Order: sequence, then C-alpha cells, then structure tokens
Amino acid sequence: MKTLMIQGTTSDAGKSTVVAGLCRVFANKGVKVAPFKPQNMALNSAVTDDGGEIGRAQALQAIAAKVAPRVDFNPILLKPNSDTGAQVIVQGKALSNMEASSYHDYKKVAMNAVLESHHRLADDFDVLIVEGAGSPAEINLRAHDIANMGYAEKVNCPVIIVADIDRGGVFAHLVGTLELLSESEKARVKGFIINRFRGDIALLESGLTWLEKRTGKPVPLGVLPYLHDLALDAEDAVAMENNISSPKISIAVPLLPHMSNHTDFDPLRLNPEIDLRYVKTGERIENYDLVIIPGSKNVIADLTFIKDQGWQDDINRHLRYGGKLLGICGGLQMLGQKIMDPHGIESSFSDKDTIEERSISGLGLADFTTTLTTEKILTRVSGKLSLSGQHCNVNGYEIHCGESEGTAFNKPLIGELSVGSSGNDGFISDDNQIAATYLHGLFDHGNVTSAILQWVKHNHGVQFEIDIDQHREAQLNRLADICDEHLRMDMIEQILQAGVTTEPSKSKEHNASNSTTANTPEKTI
Repeated sequence: MKTLMIQGTTSDAGKSTVVAGLCRVFANKGVKVAPFKPQNMALNSAVTDDGGEIGRAQALQAIAAKVAPRVDFNPILLKPNSDTGAQVIVQGKALSNMEASSYHDYKKVAMNAVLESHHRLADDFDVLIVEGAGSPAEINLRAHDIANMGYAEKVNCPVIIVADIDRGGVFAHLVGTLELLSESEKARVKGFIINRFRGDIALLESGLTWLEKRTGKPVPLGVLPYLHDLALDAEDAVAMENNISSPKISIAVPLLPHMSNHTDFDPLRLNPEIDLRYVKTGERIENYDLVIIPGSKNVIADLTFIKDQGWQDDINRHLRYGGKLLGICGGLQMLGQKIMDPHGIESSFSDKDTIEERSISGLGLADFTTTLTTEKILTRVSGKLSLSGQHCNVNGYEIHCGESEGTAFNKPLIGELSVGSSGNDGFISDDNQIAATYLHGLFDHGNVTSAILQWVKHNHGVQFEIDIDQHREAQLNRLADICDEHLRMDMIEQILQAGVTTEPSKSKEHNASNSTTANTPEKTI
C-alpha cells in the first residue's frame, strides 16, 4: 500500500478538503484508495457500518473514496468534554475520559492502535491518503506524537504540507513549519500546496520562486483557488453561512459550548427558503417558528448553560406563543424532568453524594427522566416518522450515552425502528408543540424535512428541497475537478509511488518530552 500524508501549517489550512479531493480524484481513476487520520479531535462524528464512531471528516472522505466508512479510517478520536479533557475513542469504541496529561502518557499505547489500523487497511487498499492534525511544528506536542510526523516517521511515508494563503503570512507559515522539523522530517516533506488563493496568480510567481529556492522543495504542487460556496460536512467548526433568498420559515438553534453533530442542520442552513440562525451567547431566542435544541457532548454542562443564558425562559415564552420545539439526542434529554449521572460520566462528585446530588433538573417540558450510562449507543437505524398525520420513512444514526424513560414516550415520534427493543424512538407531546428524537441525520432527505416543516408551519411555502447525499456528491465532484485542474497530479503520483528513501529519525529531538499545552483547536489535549 502506498501512503501519502497531507499535513498543514495550521488548523483549518485545508487538510480535510485536500484529502477528500485527492480521494475522489484517485477513486475516479479506478484506484482502490482510502482516507486515514491517525488522531482526530472533533465533536462531529459518524457511525460506521461496522458499528463504531469516527470523525465526520473521515466519513466524508470515505464517501469521496467511494468506500463505506470504517473505524480503521480514524483509529483515535478525541471528543472534548471540557477545556482540558476529552472522551478517548479507540478504533470506534469509547475507552474513557482523560485529562490532557493522562492522554499524553497514553499516546504511546494509542500509537499501537494507529499502526494496527494502518496495517489492516494495507490488506484492502492500494493507496492511503492521510490527514494530519493541526500543525506538525507544535514543538510542545512532539513527544510521542501520533497525529503528524510521529506517524509519518513510523510508516516512513512522504508528506505534502498545505498552507492557507487567504489568512495571510503563507510564506512565513511554510518556511517556519519546515524550520521547526527535524532533518529526517524535512526530508520527507516533498512539496507544498497553497490553498484558498484569490487574485492574479502572476502576482504570486516571485514569491513561489523565492520559496522554492529557500526550501529546495517543489513549489507549488498546486495553488487551489478560494472555493466560494463549497459546502461539505464540517470537521468541527460550525458553518454559520446562511444564504437566504426568500425565507418562508425561521429556525433557531442555540449555539451550545459542547454542541455535537451540528451537521444535522446543514440541509436547513443550505436551503435558501429557510432562515436558520445559531443563537449566540447574550442573544435572545425570540420570533422564530421552530427552536431546535441540538445534540451535546456534555448534556449537563450545556443544560446549565441554557439556563444561565436565560434561554429556558425564552423557550417557555416561545411555546406559550404557539411556537414549535424539537430536541435531538442531547436536546431530547434536556427536555425531561431530570438527568441523572450516577457514574460521573459528565460530572464529578464525592462518594458521599446521594443519587439526587448526582443529577440536574431538566427543562421540565415532558414527563421522563434520563440516566447517563457508561455504555455508548452507536447504531444506524431506519424507521417511520409520524407527525401531524404525515408518515414517511426516515434513516439516521444514534450516538449517545444515556437511557430515557417515562410516559412521554407512549406517543413516539418514530416507529418501526430497524433496531431497539421497543421499536420506537422519541416522542411528540399531547399538545403537538414539542417533538424529540435520538436520531441524527433527521433532515438529510427532503421528504422528512418537508414533513417536519409542515408540522411547524402549515402551508409554509417552502418549495426547495435539499437531499444532502446528492448535494454532497455534487460538491465532491466539483472539488475533484478543481484538484485535477489546479494540482500537479503527475508530480503527486510520482511522490506517492517513490515514497521516502531516507530512514526515519531516531534522534532525541523528535522524542523529547515537553509541555502538553495546546496551541490549536485540534490540539486541545
């Protein structure tokens, strides 16, 4: 198996996009290609066909490669649940919550899982396109690195570095990154890709000539243009753009500190007839047709945040005025009477604390309670949504810790589930104003979105429908065409075939222990 790693000078330099584009280019050529990210840190995740959990970006890249997502594409996934800690997911299964210092020591073990997944993929694929994390030049994170050069050195693969010219300082980013690498790491860097360029390429030529002379690397392997309106599943950052042309219905989503799987709302955000807004800290929730409480990696902390922001009062007022409310996953759990955390999944307590002290009052809008559990539910499901006399098939996936029980579920929102002992999911309130579900991906298909909008606002007038699968395919094909046009694919293929002739470094420089302080969103732990 030939392996090529795409690293970046910074977070959000374009690594995920370049990997997705290359995967689709190679797949279109009939190459058996797969994506890989040794370590990802993100709250957006996906459920694989083999029953595990990986980063959303790797699921997207798998689709780009025209293969089913599998846990080996992202063997280590970190889901932050505080400023200094995260849930550690190894080959699709949650291991435990760890603080940064503990995980730093665990990385030596995590590397074994990374290499194990790498070698398994070698049996099924001819080419592996690997995405790094953050920047390889974070010298405080070099010890036991598994996300960037530590992995590249272990598997002895070539590296291409991507830099974002739109944010400025692209030459300093590239030269500075290279200067902070060890000699063997520098040798495996085979070239640069400049991303998000807009303007006259002639004005860039003198800089490119200088950069090639300064670094001795081929410059550039490509200059990718700034792609306006490229809409692909975000790895972590919330996509706020909302191109509204003629809004027919308004939707609010509270922007929670630990909001997860916000890609649920992309089909709504991308619809020009829907005004979807993320309500930020200090803003009020008012004058909307629908309020959606999203999923959360830390339901207790985010529920407390909702109350502290005064949004509980806003939601109650919204309901009194006849508005509709939808809870998804963690949002469902918040709607009940109480959330109990007996095992300390999301909260800390002493051995003397009672069960009552290990719980928090919910929003009190439905008759049920939730108990957080040590076992995470990960499954893809299908069923039939019933809402206001409308019935339609729905597909989605569940990712959650916790079981909810109560009379509210006597009137389910979704029935005929393909999995689950009860065969039902979620609830619809007796007054028809509140609905909730554990399913993510609810709006991915137009017929389900249409049924929900009809429940929200009769004769809403929304005609435009977005099937997210079709939309994603169109965007990936567009991205592949851009990569084919603007990247020097002949040179990239030569780099891939040639590999690296130098031996990996065994110097103390690479393995030196240092601080674990984070410098980028992808490097929080």
